[in-house]
Amino acid sequence: MEKISATTAFFALSQETRLDIFRLLVQSGELGRTAGEIAQTLDVRQNTLSNNLAVLLKAGLVARAREGRNIRYTANTETIRDLLSFLLEGCCQSRPDLCHPLIERSAKLTEAPMAQETYNVLFLCTGNSARSLMAEAIMNREGLGKFRAVSAGSMPSENGPHPYAVELLENLNHDTSGTRTKSWAEFAGAEAPKLDFVFTVCDKAAAEVCPVWPGQPMSAHWGVPDPVATSGNEAEKRLAFAQTYGMMRNRISAFTSLPLETLDKFSLQKQLDEIGQIKDLGTDL
Repeated sequence: MEKISATTAFFALSQETRLDIFRLLVQSGELGRTAGEIAQTLDVRQNTLSNNLAVLLKAGLVARAREGRNIRYTANTETIRDLLSFLLEGCCQSRPDLCHPLIERSAKLTEAPMAQETYNVLFLCTGNSARSLMAEAIMNREGLGKFRAVSAGSMPSENGPHPYAVELLENLNHDTSGTRTKSWAEFAGAEAPKLDFVFTVCDKAAAEVCPVWPGQPMSAHWGVPDPVATSGNEAEKRLAFAQTYGMMRNRISAFTSLPLETLDKFSLQKQLDEIGQIKDLGTDL
């Protein structure tokens, strides 16, 4: 990396909002974020966000790609890697005591992220009336006690759980006694359980606004079509709920089979993103 490129990158990251944007995109991995998601998470106005994204793009710290009507932004980690290499060039030859803490911190990123008896999982969607509720029920059964699942919505349905979702879960012998719609605020406070994984299950392909969870849990987007929005007769609507259940069950089965104790964070994130691409509906219910 040339000195002028390093100077440009440092200038881009010297402002607090731009630094927050870049760190959020780094945490988001290959999935990245749309401008709307970034603005929602960081509580930044669109015009302010646009100006700061332009600076990050010019510095090569951020990449963008069009996705329908939206533009998706991702962190250009190669640039930050080059920047770190530029900074540390010759460091260990003269001052190994300075380099060791940096190397030690970098090594932690490739350690197995979790080796614990149970993992807390949150499923998020908009209304929390069908998809996320079904995912919660599936995970609590498929997880066999290793995973504890909850679900919530950014705008939980005032009408409560959709009756087709509850009926389907009951027919498949899931316990629905505690099934209810909930706001994600319940799991964001200091008293809430520490979350290990957060999965959004809304459908971005349908231009649906998907909630974005801030913070440190590992996260991925597992979007599925909203069965509540299905038009047609009663049989067609019930089929949509069954298909959503089948798709989510396949993804959760793939997730619970992962060797979490042996995967480093980068490998695990890649696996989580790939699971979100599974479209197979599986066997008949």
